[in-house]
Amino acid sequence: MSETNSGSLSTKHLIFVPAILSLAVTLLRLVGELEHWSKTFFNPEVGGLGAIVGITWLAPIFGMYFAIRLAGREGPRSALRAIGFGLLGAIIVVGSLPAQRLVLPSPPSFQARLLYIWAMTALAGLVTLPGWPRLWKTLLAYGYAVRIPVVIIMFFAFRGAWGTHYDALPPDFTGTGLMSKWLWLGFFPQLILWVGFTLASGMLFGSIAAAVTRLFRPAHAAA
Repeated sequence: MSETNSGSLSTKHLIFVPAILSLAVTLLRLVGELEHWSKTFFNPEVGGLGAIVGITWLAPIFGMYFAIRLAGREGPRSALRAIGFGLLGAIIVVGSLPAQRLVLPSPPSFQARLLYIWAMTALAGLVTLPGWPRLWKTLLAYGYAVRIPVVIIMFFAFRGAWGTHYDALPPDFTGTGLMSKWLWLGFFPQLILWVGFTLASGMLFGSIAAAVTRLFRPAHAAA
Protein backbone atom coordinates (compact mmCIF):
# COMPACT_ATOMS: atom_id res chain seq x y z
CA MET A 1 0.00 0.00 0.00
CA SER A 2 1.31 3.40 -0.82
CA GLU A 3 0.24 6.86 0.19
CA THR A 4 -1.05 9.00 -2.61
CA ASN A 5 -2.80 12.31 -2.97
CA SER A 6 -4.78 11.19 -6.01
CA GLY A 7 -8.39 10.46 -5.22
CA SER A 8 -7.88 11.40 -1.58
CA LEU A 9 -10.84 11.24 0.76
CA SER A 10 -11.96 14.34 2.63
CA THR A 11 -11.43 14.08 6.38
CA LYS A 12 -14.73 15.86 7.01
CA HIS A 13 -16.50 13.36 4.78
CA LEU A 14 -14.84 10.41 6.51
CA ILE A 15 -15.65 11.43 10.07
CA PHE A 16 -19.09 13.00 9.58
CA VAL A 17 -21.27 9.91 10.08
CA PRO A 18 -19.04 8.37 12.80
CA ALA A 19 -19.08 11.69 14.67
CA ILE A 20 -22.89 11.91 14.46
CA LEU A 21 -23.25 8.31 15.67
CA SER A 22 -20.84 8.97 18.52
CA LEU A 23 -22.77 12.08 19.55
CA ALA A 24 -25.96 10.00 19.57
CA VAL A 25 -24.28 7.46 21.87
CA THR A 26 -23.11 10.26 24.17
CA LEU A 27 -26.62 11.71 24.42
CA LEU A 28 -28.12 8.26 24.95
CA ARG A 29 -25.67 7.64 27.77
CA LEU A 30 -26.48 10.98 29.37
CA VAL A 31 -30.22 10.25 29.27
CA GLY A 32 -29.67 6.72 30.58
CA GLU A 33 -27.72 7.99 33.58
CA LEU A 34 -30.16 10.81 34.31
CA GLU A 35 -33.05 8.35 34.18
CA HIS A 36 -31.17 5.79 36.30
CA TRP A 37 -31.31 3.02 33.74
CA SER A 38 -29.32 -0.21 34.18
CA LYS A 39 -25.81 0.44 35.53
CA THR A 40 -24.52 -2.31 33.28
CA PHE A 41 -25.24 -0.07 30.31
CA PHE A 42 -25.16 3.36 31.98
CA ASN A 43 -22.75 3.44 34.91
CA PRO A 44 -23.04 6.84 36.69
CA GLU A 45 -20.08 6.24 39.02
CA VAL A 46 -16.67 7.92 38.73
CA GLY A 47 -15.26 7.30 35.27
CA GLY A 48 -18.30 5.28 34.24
CA LEU A 49 -15.99 2.28 33.94
CA GLY A 50 -17.35 -0.80 32.22
CA ALA A 51 -20.55 0.80 30.95
CA ILE A 52 -21.61 -0.87 27.72
CA VAL A 53 -23.02 2.34 26.27
CA GLY A 54 -20.16 4.76 25.68
CA ILE A 55 -17.98 6.21 22.96
CA THR A 56 -14.74 4.76 24.34
CA TRP A 57 -15.52 1.45 22.63
CA LEU A 58 -16.05 3.23 19.32
CA ALA A 59 -12.45 4.46 18.96
CA PRO A 60 -10.97 1.12 17.78
CA ILE A 61 -14.11 0.31 15.78
CA PHE A 62 -14.04 3.55 13.83
CA GLY A 63 -10.26 3.25 13.61
CA MET A 64 -10.83 0.08 11.60
CA TYR A 65 -13.57 1.77 9.57
CA PHE A 66 -11.35 4.72 8.65
CA ALA A 67 -8.46 2.40 7.83
CA ILE A 68 -10.50 0.24 5.49
CA ARG A 69 -11.86 3.33 3.72
CA LEU A 70 -8.36 4.77 3.34
CA ALA A 71 -6.43 1.59 2.61
CA GLY A 72 -7.17 1.42 -1.11
CA ARG A 73 -6.24 5.04 -1.84
CA GLU A 74 -4.11 6.40 0.98
CA GLY A 75 -2.75 3.40 2.78
CA PRO A 76 0.49 3.32 4.80
CA ARG A 77 3.88 2.78 3.18
CA SER A 78 4.07 -0.50 5.07
CA ALA A 79 1.27 -2.28 6.90
CA LEU A 80 3.77 -3.94 9.26
CA ARG A 81 5.37 -0.58 10.02
CA ALA A 82 1.98 0.91 10.84
CA ILE A 83 1.16 -2.02 13.12
CA GLY A 84 4.55 -1.67 14.78
CA PHE A 85 3.96 1.97 15.69
CA GLY A 86 0.46 1.05 16.84
CA LEU A 87 1.92 -1.59 19.14
CA LEU A 88 4.42 0.97 20.44
CA GLY A 89 1.53 3.21 21.46
CA ALA A 90 -0.19 0.30 23.21
CA ILE A 91 3.03 -0.60 25.05
CA ILE A 92 3.34 2.95 26.34
CA VAL A 93 -0.24 2.91 27.64
CA VAL A 94 0.14 -0.46 29.37
CA GLY A 95 3.69 0.16 30.57
CA SER A 96 2.89 3.57 32.02
CA LEU A 97 0.79 1.99 34.77
CA PRO A 98 3.60 0.11 36.59
CA ALA A 99 6.12 2.82 35.66
CA GLN A 100 4.04 5.34 37.59
CA ARG A 101 5.53 4.03 40.84
CA LEU A 102 9.04 4.84 39.63
CA VAL A 103 8.29 8.26 38.17
CA LEU A 104 5.99 9.82 40.76
CA PRO A 105 6.69 10.48 44.43
CA SER A 106 4.98 8.22 46.94
CA PRO A 107 2.20 8.80 47.61
CA PRO A 108 1.52 10.91 44.49
CA SER A 109 -1.01 13.71 44.66
CA PHE A 110 -4.19 13.45 42.63
CA GLN A 111 -3.06 16.22 40.28
CA ALA A 112 0.36 14.62 39.80
CA ARG A 113 -1.26 11.34 38.80
CA LEU A 114 -3.51 13.11 36.33
CA LEU A 115 -0.63 15.02 34.73
CA TYR A 116 1.37 11.81 34.41
CA ILE A 117 -1.52 9.88 32.87
CA TRP A 118 -2.28 12.70 30.44
CA ALA A 119 1.34 12.90 29.35
CA MET A 120 1.69 9.15 28.81
CA THR A 121 -1.57 8.85 26.88
CA ALA A 122 -0.72 11.84 24.72
CA LEU A 123 2.72 10.31 24.05
CA ALA A 124 1.10 6.97 23.18
CA GLY A 125 -1.08 8.67 20.61
CA LEU A 126 1.72 10.81 19.21
CA VAL A 127 4.22 8.01 18.61
CA THR A 128 1.80 6.24 16.27
CA LEU A 129 1.87 9.13 13.78
CA PRO A 130 4.80 7.90 11.60
CA GLY A 131 3.08 4.57 10.97
CA TRP A 132 0.24 6.04 8.94
CA PRO A 133 -0.04 9.85 8.98
CA ARG A 134 -3.28 9.97 6.98
CA LEU A 135 -5.14 7.68 9.35
CA TRP A 136 -3.64 9.51 12.34
CA LYS A 137 -4.93 12.88 11.14
CA THR A 138 -8.38 11.38 10.53
CA LEU A 139 -8.49 9.90 14.04
CA LEU A 140 -7.31 13.20 15.52
CA ALA A 141 -10.16 15.05 13.81
CA TYR A 142 -12.64 12.38 14.89
CA GLY A 143 -11.30 12.44 18.45
CA TYR A 144 -11.87 16.15 18.88
CA ALA A 145 -15.21 16.03 17.08
CA VAL A 146 -16.59 13.52 19.59
CA ARG A 147 -14.86 14.75 22.75
CA ILE A 148 -15.69 18.46 22.49
CA PRO A 149 -19.43 17.76 23.00
CA VAL A 150 -18.51 15.75 26.11
CA VAL A 151 -16.48 18.70 27.43
CA ILE A 152 -19.55 20.92 27.03
CA ILE A 153 -21.85 18.37 28.69
CA MET A 154 -19.46 18.02 31.62
CA PHE A 155 -19.43 21.76 32.25
CA PHE A 156 -23.20 21.83 32.69
CA ALA A 157 -23.17 18.55 34.61
CA PHE A 158 -20.71 19.96 37.16
CA ARG A 159 -22.65 23.20 37.40
CA GLY A 160 -25.96 21.42 37.95
CA ALA A 161 -24.71 18.41 39.96
CA TRP A 162 -26.57 15.99 37.71
CA GLY A 163 -25.42 12.84 39.48
CA THR A 164 -23.92 11.24 36.37
CA HIS A 165 -20.42 9.99 35.63
CA TYR A 166 -19.92 13.28 33.81
CA ASP A 167 -19.86 15.12 37.16
CA ALA A 168 -18.84 12.34 39.58
CA LEU A 169 -15.88 13.32 41.75
CA PRO A 170 -13.03 10.95 42.67
CA PRO A 171 -12.73 10.56 46.46
CA ASP A 172 -9.27 12.14 46.55
CA PHE A 173 -10.07 15.15 44.38
CA THR A 174 -9.45 18.34 46.37
CA GLY A 175 -10.91 20.99 44.08
CA THR A 176 -14.15 22.70 45.04
CA GLY A 177 -14.98 25.37 42.46
CA LEU A 178 -16.80 24.77 39.19
CA MET A 179 -13.86 25.69 36.99
CA SER A 180 -11.46 23.57 39.03
CA LYS A 181 -13.67 20.52 38.65
CA TRP A 182 -14.31 21.12 34.97
CA LEU A 183 -10.73 21.80 33.97
CA TRP A 184 -9.15 18.93 35.94
CA LEU A 185 -11.86 16.33 35.36
CA GLY A 186 -13.51 17.47 32.14
CA PHE A 187 -11.66 19.79 29.79
CA PHE A 188 -8.10 18.43 29.90
CA PRO A 189 -8.90 14.72 30.30
CA GLN A 190 -11.30 14.74 27.37
CA LEU A 191 -9.05 16.71 25.03
CA ILE A 192 -5.75 15.11 26.01
CA LEU A 193 -6.24 11.70 27.61
CA TRP A 194 -9.22 10.50 25.59
CA VAL A 195 -8.02 11.95 22.30
CA GLY A 196 -4.69 10.23 22.94
CA PHE A 197 -6.52 6.99 23.63
CA THR A 198 -8.52 7.42 20.42
CA LEU A 199 -5.30 7.84 18.45
CA ALA A 200 -3.47 4.93 20.08
CA SER A 201 -6.31 2.40 19.90
CA GLY A 202 -7.59 3.56 16.52
CA MET A 203 -4.13 3.39 14.94
CA LEU A 204 -3.44 -0.10 16.28
CA PHE A 205 -6.74 -1.67 15.30
CA GLY A 206 -6.94 0.34 12.09
CA SER A 207 -3.47 -0.76 10.96
CA ILE A 208 -4.35 -4.40 11.64
CA ALA A 209 -7.60 -4.02 9.72
CA ALA A 210 -5.75 -2.48 6.77
CA ALA A 211 -3.25 -5.34 6.74
CA VAL A 212 -6.03 -7.93 6.77
CA THR A 213 -7.87 -6.06 4.01
CA ARG A 214 -4.72 -6.12 1.91
CA LEU A 215 -4.33 -9.88 2.35
CA PHE A 216 -7.84 -10.58 1.13
CA ARG A 217 -7.90 -8.00 -1.62
CA PRO A 218 -7.89 -9.58 -5.10
CA ALA A 219 -4.53 -9.37 -6.82
CA HIS A 220 -5.87 -7.27 -9.69
CA ALA A 221 -7.40 -4.77 -7.26
CA ALA A 222 -4.10 -4.40 -5.43
CA ALA A 223 -2.35 -3.77 -8.73
